[in-house]
Amino acid sequence: MTGAAARPATPPVLGGAAVPAGLLARAHAAAAELARRGVREGSRVAVEGGSHDLLAWFLGADLLGAATLVVEPRWTPRERAAVVVAAGPDLVAHPAEPAPDGHEDTSAGHTAVAPAGEDRTAFYLPTTSGSSGRPTVLQRSRDSWLRSFAALGPVSGPVLIAGPLSSSLFLFGALHALWCGAELRLGRATDARGAAAVHVVPAMLADLVAAQERAPAPAALRTVVCGGAHLGEGLRARFARAFPGAELVEYYGSAEHSLIAIRRGAGLRPVPGVDLQLRDGTLWVRSPLAADGALRAGRLDPAAEWTTVGDRADLHDGTLTVHGRGSAVISSGGRLVAAEEVETVLREVPGVDDVVVTGTPHPRLGALVTAVVEGEPALADLRAAARHALEPGKRPRVWLRAKVLPRTASGKPARAVIAEELVAGVLDAEPLR
Repeated sequence: MTGAAARPATPPVLGGAAVPAGLLARAHAAAAELARRGVREGSRVAVEGGSHDLLAWFLGADLLGAATLVVEPRWTPRERAAVVVAAGPDLVAHPAEPAPDGHEDTSAGHTAVAPAGEDRTAFYLPTTSGSSGRPTVLQRSRDSWLRSFAALGPVSGPVLIAGPLSSSLFLFGALHALWCGAELRLGRATDARGAAAVHVVPAMLADLVAAQERAPAPAALRTVVCGGAHLGEGLRARFARAFPGAELVEYYGSAEHSLIAIRRGAGLRPVPGVDLQLRDGTLWVRSPLAADGALRAGRLDPAAEWTTVGDRADLHDGTLTVHGRGSAVISSGGRLVAAEEVETVLREVPGVDDVVVTGTPHPRLGALVTAVVEGEPALADLRAAARHALEPGKRPRVWLRAKVLPRTASGKPARAVIAEELVAGVLDAEPLR
């Protein structure tokens, strides 16, 4: 060949999109380094989630046809050890520096790697969020996310990813942006002034809206993609007033299923090709976007055709309403209280940044419905909202304020941690007065 060398191949999970030259070069250089360490098609690689240039190492593994486990920096040593045993990686990489700068060599064709594998090749080993228990390691194919990118559809850049790439929610957003051929930025939700699109969870959306309300400014924002939890009508209305030229795209999904339903305007609608069933009020899913199964001691336990994460839901005229995880139910005085129903009501109260509802053990009632609030709301306003929208048995009996709620890597409140710390008496919270 004479003249300039051909452009190195795009990592397969990005579907042939044009990737920035610097990132592409680093991905190929990372692939060459991983190959030198014995990684090949079908391998599993564990990479520290706090590593420099995580995205280049992740895409480098994809070029080789290897699946990556991103080790979440906030896992306890016990959690980390359990996850690594479950995944059974062939290599645990500790890249303390950015991926090798292979730009010059790649342009000369020296470190370019030929992509391996096919659409069904495993590329990612996500873990459950940990909001309701110890993480489980899943296995996901390239095709499951390529289909998910197409279901979400294209967005214009620059695209801001407002959370860590160790979270599957934000890693999905980053790869979706690259699949769109958009400029990718990493930062905080409140840094979105120059971005055309941003991926957030509800608490970050609330911060973004509040910042615009405090200091209104012309915004280039055209699309906000929000996942992770249900949004209340109050926050949707505030968003529409703060960013009248932007579209709010909400999606409901899980680590096990990827995208299940998307809301553009009114109502969550199932993603085309995703089949839903209700069994005794619990949502079951059959989907080509779903994970292949779970890893246990390095072996894949294939997923069944129909699977559930235990969410309670209703489905009417093609519109899905999700009431929350069945495990987030409080048994209080013989009544089962859905925590997320109460949280949705309380999030509408002025001054509430976020809230988790759980149970405080009680010798006679089983548990007292307990609201742990982040922010500076008035207790009278919280109680008034509960009286207006909730039956007496669903109203919180204990009200606490936390300066900062414990959170998972994706930014969602760590429900299980909050419940455990409340029972142990070590939750950093004080009574609301």
